[in-house]
This record gives sequence, C-alpha cells and structure tokens, in this order.
Amino acid sequence: MLLDDVVRASAALAATRSRKAKIATLAELLTAAPREELAPAVGFLTGQPRQGRIGTGWRTLADLRTTPAPVPTVTVAAVDAVLSEVAAVSGSGSAKRRAAVLGALFAKATEAEQDFLFRLLTGELRHGALEGVMVDAIATAADVPGEVVRRAFMLSGRLPETAGAAMVGGSSALAEFRLELGRPVRPMLASPAETLDDALAELGSVVVEYKLDGARIQVHRDGDDIRVYTRTLREITAHVGELAQLVRSLPCESVVLDGETLALTDDGRPRPFQETMSRFGSTREEQVRALLLRPYFFDCLHLNGTDLLDAPLRERNAALREVAGEHMIPGESEPADPAALLAGSLAAGHEGVMIKDLDSPYAAGRRGRSWLKVKPAHTLDLVVLAAEWGHGRRTGFLSNLHLGARDPDGGPPIMVGKTFKGLTDTLLAWQTEHLPQLATRRDDWTVYVRPELVVEIELDGVQTSPRYPGGVALRFARVLRYRPDKEPADADSIDAVRAMLRPVNG
Repeated sequence: MLLDDVVRASAALAATRSRKAKIATLAELLTAAPREELAPAVGFLTGQPRQGRIGTGWRTLADLRTTPAPVPTVTVAAVDAVLSEVAAVSGSGSAKRRAAVLGALFAKATEAEQDFLFRLLTGELRHGALEGVMVDAIATAADVPGEVVRRAFMLSGRLPETAGAAMVGGSSALAEFRLELGRPVRPMLASPAETLDDALAELGSVVVEYKLDGARIQVHRDGDDIRVYTRTLREITAHVGELAQLVRSLPCESVVLDGETLALTDDGRPRPFQETMSRFGSTREEQVRALLLRPYFFDCLHLNGTDLLDAPLRERNAALREVAGEHMIPGESEPADPAALLAGSLAAGHEGVMIKDLDSPYAAGRRGRSWLKVKPAHTLDLVVLAAEWGHGRRTGFLSNLHLGARDPDGGPPIMVGKTFKGLTDTLLAWQTEHLPQLATRRDDWTVYVRPELVVEIELDGVQTSPRYPGGVALRFARVLRYRPDKEPADADSIDAVRAMLRPVNG
C-alpha cells in the first residue's frame, strides 16, 4: 500500500465533520490494506506510529523538507521500516544518523507526503479522539460487532494489534484477547453528576468513595515482577519504588489493581497535584525520600490467576478487600448517610465522591454511567489551542489561553472559550517557555499550538454563544492546573460542555 493512500484518507477525514463519512473512509482503507501493512497504517491514521516517539525534534524535521518527488512511490511498509530504524539509533552521533535516514525518506516523498510525515512525527496528527471512530471503522471493515472490537482494544491497549486480529480472524480472534499481566488495561472512566441526590437516584445499589485529587495508577504483579502504569498506560515503575515495594508485600501471587496515588502533607492532607505528578518523572533519591507517594486502591481486576473484569463491582471489591484492605480508598457500600461521606471527603481536602454501581462490570476505556463523580465545583478538562501575549504586569508572558473541547467524532478540538484567570506566576513562566515549542503558527498577538496539552478549568457554567464553533461559551472560567497525566483523548467532549447549559425555565 502506498503512503499516498493513507495521506488521501487523512485528508478526507479532515475535510468532513460527519462521523459516518469518517468511518466509511477508514473502513475502505482497512479493507484494502495488505495484512503486513495494516498495523502501521492504523498507527499513522491515528497519529500514533508503532515506534512511538523516535527522538527527532521539530527543527530537525523542518530542515528535512526538500524538493518533493513528482509522483508517489513510498509504501507504508517502507515508512514503518524507516521509523523502526530511526527509533533504534542511539549513542554518539545518533542525531546525525537519524536525520540522514529520515532525509532519505523525505527525498522520496511527494509534497503531500512530506507534509503528512512532518505532522505525524511532530505529533500534530495525534488526535486521540479519532480512536473511537477507528474502533467503529474496524468493526465495519471486519463485519464484527463494535462491542467485541472495543473489548479487545480495552485488553490489548493497542489499536493496530486490535485491527490486525479483527481483519484476519474476525470475532473469534478478537475474543482471544485476555487480561495479560504486565500489559496495562485501558482504565474505566466516570461521568459527572450534577448532585449527590441525582447520582444516587440514577444508580441502584452503590458504593460511595472519596474522590481524591491524585494521579491514576494501575499496578500489575506477577510473582516478584511489579509494573506500575499511569492512566495513559505509560510505565513508571522505575520512578515509584515505594509503590512497587508495597505491592510486592501484599498477600498474593498475582494481582492487577486500579487506584490513585498522591503525596500527603505531614498532617495527612493531599499535597498539590503537581507535586504528585513530579514524582512520575524523577529518580532523584533525595526527592524520593522527601515526597513519598501513598496508594489508594479502588478496584481489583485480577487476583491469583482469576480475571475479574466481568465480575460485578461487589465481587471485585471483596477481592480488593482481601488482598489490599488497608490500602483501599475511603468509602462505604450502600451507606446510610452518603452526604456525610461527601462532607468528610471535602473536609479532608479531597474533591468530592464517586458513586459506583455495585452490579457493574469493569468497562474499560469508556465514560459510561456506572461510575458517577460528584464535585461541588464545576470543572472541565479542555485542550489548549493557543495563547495570547499578555499586557500590563503580564507583558512578555503568554497569558490568555484558547480552550477547546474534544470532538467525539474524531475532528480537531472545538473552541469553547478563553481565559487568563487563575494563572499563577509559575504557570505564566511555564507557559511562556513551553508553548512556543508546540507552535504551529504565530501572529502579532497569539501563538497557536499543537492540541496536545490538557488543562483543568473551573467555571460557573456555560451559555449559548455564536462566538465559538461549538455554539457555547464558558462562564467565568479560570485555570486550576495543567493535567500532564491526561491526553487530548481524555479531555471532555463538546457534548459534555453543552450538557452544562442551564435549562430555560418557562
């Protein structure tokens, strides 16, 4: 398959807002792709090459643009091989060798292919919201139920692998995916509820747990082998030795636990989220000693050879209590006074509570209604699209942020507002240093960036507005923090933003 086929499909995806049209375009390409090129083609179209980041920066790639080839000849297999070769380069002179290998590839590419490769390798094509559309396209191309594809993707964590199984072996091949120790499962997500009473009325028999202001973790143990992953499935075991040591001491042979971790002050209150996240990238021994992480587990997906994904939450909670009872998140099943748990969580410095259906299975990777979160403050996770240069005291700093909500149909984020409120001096300095590195274009007032940073925004609500493409605008929005633990695919959708519109009484 020619790379040009993928480039044309990518252009067709960008040219339409229709989910049905996107699915048809992707399904047609998947059907036409040779078996050996299917996985890399899926990776390219979702902006996530199989090799991950290959260690080549924006400036190097920009310098590789050269006189384009007149006709397309580069194959998907050839590009995949080049990326594997570049990813394997290391040691002295590696930057020069990477540039030489990639330069040879760019020289064979047409103008459209060069542009696609540049955006792919700089991360500009990483629009994870397209994953849901790709899942539906795989189901269409392979003529299998969408739920079967979604479950296989949940367990594999990799769309290319899922697509390959679907196209080659259909439903039976997809059904062979199992929870595998050491391979992270896509995490189950929660949806917001307006009030505690609303959440309790929506669900039946429930457990009410504290909602912590921590970082999501998934821990796998297979004998003495311990692996710790973030919510984006990135392994961080080397950075969180105390968590690995704790899990190694649990009374079991094998286990998969879902939970949160956070750093606490001396009086037991949560430290700022950024301090917890700083541990995920640090191996400095002095920081490890000064800022220990404490885990709070709230689910058990596997215990001693038995997979529990399909078991109801009440059974998973029993297994969790058996293996990690003293490290369970504070909560209570079928509580007599749920309001007291909410008050207790807030008094302890946490965000609110989670209300979970005790009869629900673990539906990984989906934001369903079996888990509901209740927080007094309205917050949204949005994508940073641009930043404007500040005035007055903020002259010289990138300040006012342009904010976008995720398009559930796989398009680019949809702008819903701007804000400069809540930005501390530290955040202003960080933005001014970091955002230009993600710039796609600039004008006199604004730096436009690749949509890959997620920021948590507190707001009073939303209102209808013709000013922004989504038809809504944020009311009194202010920045709480950046969310390095989340990707654009984890941001709130435009549907979630519109759902916050207050009904008109009449």
